[in-house]
Amino acid sequence: MKNLWAPWRLQYVLGRKGKGCFLCRALRSRDDRRALLLKRGRACSIIMNRFPYSSGHLMVFPRRHIADVTDLTPAEQREMMRRIAEAIRALRKRLHPAGFNVGMNLGRCAGAGLEKHIHMHVVPRWRGDTNFMPVVADVRVMPQLLTDLWDQIRPLFKRGASARRD
Repeated sequence: MKNLWAPWRLQYVLGRKGKGCFLCRALRSRDDRRALLLKRGRACSIIMNRFPYSSGHLMVFPRRHIADVTDLTPAEQREMMRRIAEAIRALRKRLHPAGFNVGMNLGRCAGAGLEKHIHMHVVPRWRGDTNFMPVVADVRVMPQLLTDLWDQIRPLFKRGASARRD
């Protein structure tokens, strides 16, 4: 039997969960790299998933802490779509995926790990990236450290101070 070491997963399994919403905590952070925050927009922001399904798994979320997509204002809806497109452009340029899964899980029964703050998943996909590991071993192989990927794709988002909102 072979071992696949994924020590970063232990933080998810055993790690202390911070109080409140991790998306709201990221917005309050002064260290975007540590928070994995890629873009601070006026109404919606982009963050890397700390426990991704696939390399480059990003999330687009409204700055307002809301639980339902029907609560988005028209301006938030428009900006969310712009941020999704921006995320896809950046991932295409840097990672060259063959496709994307883009979606939202509303409610625990739909798979939402965070029910109270809606967010859209942007997951790059490659031909052949579905293999036996997730099926047989319930393991995903992540080929790159999150902070290394952050360093690579962060410059692709509009320049400016990390606290700048556009």
